Amino acid sequence: MKTERLNFFWKVVVAVSTVIGVFLSINMLFYIHLFGINPIQNAYLIYLLGCFMPISFLIFPAKKTQTSVKWYDVVFFAVSVIITVYLGLQGKRIIEEGWDWNAPTIPTYFSIVLWALLLEALRRTAGLVLSLICLVISLYPLVASNVPISLLQGQSYDFLTLARNHILSSNSVFGIAYTTIGNLLLGFLVFGVVITRTGGGDFFFNLALSLFGRTRGGSAKVAVVGSAFFGMLSGSAVSNAVTIGAMTIPAMKKSGYKPYYAAAIEATASTGGTITPPIMGSAAFIMASFLATPYYHIALAAAVPAFLYYLGLFIQIDGYAAKNHLKGLSKSEVPSFWKTLKDGWYYIFAILIMIAFLGFLNSEGQAPYYASVALLIIAMIKKETRMSKKQLFDMLLEIGKVLADIVVIIAGVGFIVGALSATGVSFSLSRELVAAAGDSTFLILIGGALTSFILGMGMTVSAVYVFLAVIMAPALIAVGVDPIAAHLYVVYWATVSYITPPVALAAFATASIAGASPMKTGFQAVQLGSVKFIVPFFMIYNPAILIGRGEPLETVLSIVLSIIGIFMIASSLEGYLLGAGALKIVERLLLFAGGLLMFFMNLYLLIIGLVVLGLIYLFKIKVSLNVNKEKGQEV
Repeated sequence: MKTERLNFFWKVVVAVSTVIGVFLSINMLFYIHLFGINPIQNAYLIYLLGCFMPISFLIFPAKKTQTSVKWYDVVFFAVSVIITVYLGLQGKRIIEEGWDWNAPTIPTYFSIVLWALLLEALRRTAGLVLSLICLVISLYPLVASNVPISLLQGQSYDFLTLARNHILSSNSVFGIAYTTIGNLLLGFLVFGVVITRTGGGDFFFNLALSLFGRTRGGSAKVAVVGSAFFGMLSGSAVSNAVTIGAMTIPAMKKSGYKPYYAAAIEATASTGGTITPPIMGSAAFIMASFLATPYYHIALAAAVPAFLYYLGLFIQIDGYAAKNHLKGLSKSEVPSFWKTLKDGWYYIFAILIMIAFLGFLNSEGQAPYYASVALLIIAMIKKETRMSKKQLFDMLLEIGKVLADIVVIIAGVGFIVGALSATGVSFSLSRELVAAAGDSTFLILIGGALTSFILGMGMTVSAVYVFLAVIMAPALIAVGVDPIAAHLYVVYWATVSYITPPVALAAFATASIAGASPMKTGFQAVQLGSVKFIVPFFMIYNPAILIGRGEPLETVLSIVLSIIGIFMIASSLEGYLLGAGALKIVERLLLFAGGLLMFFMNLYLLIIGLVVLGLIYLFKIKVSLNVNKEKGQEV
């Protein structure tokens, strides 16, 4: 945990700052106005930055080798607190007097300093690559009118005006992505920490173990389902892979899975958390703000593609287990389902509370706080889960770390959005992309996929999404693509780099746990997670598979057919067809092609796909009968 470098004093500072930040969020979202505190929106957002950006200098070291807080960390902390508090107090003047264009001397110079501090905080939390990208693009408006490429030409600004526009306007650092944190995302991140700290991760893992532990290849299926549960709450691919992988990978190796294959299973399953509701990282919440759509609409739309992703993985590992005659865990190693449910029912109850507030009471920002409070109360009442003062304190520190991380990243990425919108390039670029592609949806999709993948090597999913939501998504929408499908397409491709060499962060992390070759693990993860390469295209060409994006009957039919399609594709990839046995290369190719046809809502193509599946089954049955007949004659 990053807070290990903090002594007790600095831990208290982090905890207090976290409490203040969460209090500000609750006070704003529930309209409490406690102690007469009722800041206007821009002041509230500045204060949130003042709570979580300064502690990032304490939690995240300037160099990985540093094991204690240095004097310059304290200076950065103090200066960022002073600036954000000052600007927060001036929130009303910032708006009324138009400080984003013409501010007094002090706030202007404060804007420059905060600009630099935020980039340094971004370097510490998200790495040098993202920080440099944000730095370069944030400076781009200085030379925008002189860029020789017409596609990138735009309005230029002098340095002081640019600094004010970045920090004091509602278009850059405190733009739509950051506003989403204050109005929606903060509570969900708090809930994610609360549910894991109270034992939710263990509960969902044991629940998966009780359901699938005794099936063939049971340890791998437990890894998939457990990682799906854990990942949808944490939204972090790498931390999910490391946390759950420490338990699942040794179990998979013990049951007969090869080290690289076990590591690839865990990496692929963990990566799915970033595309699985309810949390999905932070991208889904920002998407809701970009599209001015209730978050639960996004979550509903994302549910079926996420299910297809895990279904494809599940079918492949089952096929591997069948081919290699791998058995499930023994009865003594598998907990009772009903006992597990009885001991941890309140975790599911807390999620149901959140869903109720999201879907039926339309209280998106408040929902996770209600769920967190309910979960904490029940956990403290039960003797088995009651937390000590130290555990509660550690939970506060974890919340502070998680919120500092996401606040800094999203605020930093705001530089990109601010620079592109201030120069006007964000509007012209998407228009030019459509023109360059000749209104071809497919060419724009390929360009978007490659861009997302490349950016995903050095940027977080949220950062990639925000960048492409401004440039790529509007281009897709302009050629008639469903808006939610267009934005989900970008999110999916932004996560691909977690399992794809040469970067493959999740795959490399699990490879180290398994003692396997990182590159071999990465390429195996690509095969297991290949559904993630396929489904985004079908979301575009058949948006009816997204719940709420088509007529009910059309959606149901599309989902059923897509399940059949994924079953065929996953079976072909692993080379094993349930009920038919191992497949030869020609059969695999035919099955793969037939599976692709199932995603197109064209009667003739669907019939061809189903006929291919039926013929392969008939052929395999005939071969099996002939083999059995020959064996009978020999006897």
